[in-house]
Amino acid sequence: MGQPATLVVLFGAAAVLALAGPFGTDDLLGLGPRFAYWLAICFPTYAAGVIIAVLMDRRRADRPKPLPEAAFVALQAIATGVAVSALVLAVNFVAFGWWPDSSEAPVFFATIFAISLIVTVVLHVARSPGAKAGPVAPAVPAPPSILDRLPFDKRGTLLALSVEDHYVRVRTAAGSEMLLMRLTDAIREVGDTPGAQVHRSHWVSFDAITSAQRAGDRAILTLRDGSEVPVSRANVAKIREAGFLPR
Repeated sequence: MGQPATLVVLFGAAAVLALAGPFGTDDLLGLGPRFAYWLAICFPTYAAGVIIAVLMDRRRADRPKPLPEAAFVALQAIATGVAVSALVLAVNFVAFGWWPDSSEAPVFFATIFAISLIVTVVLHVARSPGAKAGPVAPAVPAPPSILDRLPFDKRGTLLALSVEDHYVRVRTAAGSEMLLMRLTDAIREVGDTPGAQVHRSHWVSFDAITSAQRAGDRAILTLRDGSEVPVSRANVAKIREAGFLPR
């Protein structure tokens, strides 16, 4: 109710109704009093509808067997219609001293309940989980920034980093390239790529590993390009924790 967008919509609805002057209000009231009248109608009836919807949603959640959707919406519309009818009757009695007689009552209540049903259905659809958001596309991770250092024809899925003299060989699914940099700096540029440093001279992407086998107290990894990477004794636990070796 206190949301700025809701307040704007309610003020706007009251302004439109004041200008249109439906239900004979253009003959009974001037523009200013007519706007005040419709404000007195719009705000309390909207609040009543919201309160009823919240209360009925809570009661519905507490039921062991929830009502069918159509029955729930119908009951909510009836409850809203009763509350709105009482509020509109009160406002009309205060503003005009008017109370519907036996000939006017059927049209009055039929109009109120028809509007309540329409608004209830619209609000129910708007508040349903499927209407709030469409399917969320899975986030696509950004490519590791180290690929920006490679020629375009070598930029592919990152497989491994290996030290050779003062260079780091960057191996991707599209080939390999030598970069003049330290391994620690290169590892910082792999970003969110799942992987680990498995040797003082090697880092591997977990997605690139096709098999792993023990070699004494060490291990050997085979990558998707057919190359092999040694795992030092101190780093075997990383490979085991990643699920590539039995515990």
